[in-house]
Amino acid sequence: MSRADVVVIGSGIVGLGAAYAAVRRGLSVIVVDRTEAPVGATIRNFGHLCIGAQTGEARRYADASRELWLRLSTDAGFWLRESGTLVAARHADELAVLEAAGDGIRMLDADELLRRAPLRAEGLVGGAHIETDLQTDPRTAASAIVRHLAALGVEFRFRTAVAAVRSGRVDTTRGPLTAGQVVVAVNHDVDQLLPEVAERAGVVRCALDMMRAAVSLPHPLSAPLLTGWSLVRYGHFAGSPEAATLRERLHAERPDLAALDLNQMYTQLPDGTLVIGDSHATDVQPAPFQPEAAFAAFLDEAEALFDMPTPRVIERWQGVYAKGPGEFLVESVEEGVLVLAATTGIGMTTGLGLAEENLTAVLGAAPVREGTP
Repeated sequence: MSRADVVVIGSGIVGLGAAYAAVRRGLSVIVVDRTEAPVGATIRNFGHLCIGAQTGEARRYADASRELWLRLSTDAGFWLRESGTLVAARHADELAVLEAAGDGIRMLDADELLRRAPLRAEGLVGGAHIETDLQTDPRTAASAIVRHLAALGVEFRFRTAVAAVRSGRVDTTRGPLTAGQVVVAVNHDVDQLLPEVAERAGVVRCALDMMRAAVSLPHPLSAPLLTGWSLVRYGHFAGSPEAATLRERLHAERPDLAALDLNQMYTQLPDGTLVIGDSHATDVQPAPFQPEAAFAAFLDEAEALFDMPTPRVIERWQGVYAKGPGEFLVESVEEGVLVLAATTGIGMTTGLGLAEENLTAVLGAAPVREGTP
């Protein structure tokens, strides 16, 4: 039997955030995951840390995450840039949503937006810059964080499944672990380990289709790019009367894209390739089959937006994340067992802060690092 002050189940961004919070408090930490490395939602995303588009609890977690991402990128040595986020507006109602959004949103005229993003000028009426946002490469960031945490003393037990959790004990396929605190951070698989928690919280799965393409652009995309389809999704924008008007027009003009539950957005990775997506399908267990109509729509919309020839598709994949009626699942199921999950598609944006804040509640504040306020 092995023992640690904190045992974390799951090596996605929330689990890594929990391990980071614990080890900074001088505690011994074991992270258990059934895979051999992070392979879930944490690496299957845009790498877009969309902080300024959040509101309420999500914004609080996102702001905390921002500071942790900046610190980790320096200490763990992975690529991250303070890029902000660009929003392209191709209709007056999209500008109206952006103008109503208030703080943290800087309006751009069409000329400035074209200097920042290689878009087609036809139909472009302006846009905005969300100033607080960050961008990373999810395919390299997670593994770099794992290496950094291991160097700090966190023990990772990969290829190890968890069979049961109870106060003070975690039963795994490589033997039992005892712990003062257990953190369950398994995202949508909470229904496999703690089905009663998933059912009570209404947590199901959201599957999304994405692709990566080689592109020939006149100049690089200086930041992640959102469109009007994004504005009707994110909390900072989506609840306004202006967003309701925009949603009505988009759904009336393009019911095919509305049926895909489209979030038309783009990020350019350091190697120059473009991540394009995405669609959304929600169910307890979404079908694994990816409709080609979604990918065709992604490419058509990308060609209509960017000043470029037809992209060459390199990869297609399906992402899956936990989805529930609220944005987060935070529950102490019994003494010393804490369940954490982002139950919308903003885990990379909020996950580090979600873990930090809730671990502070049970472990106390972390020591202040020299040179930080």
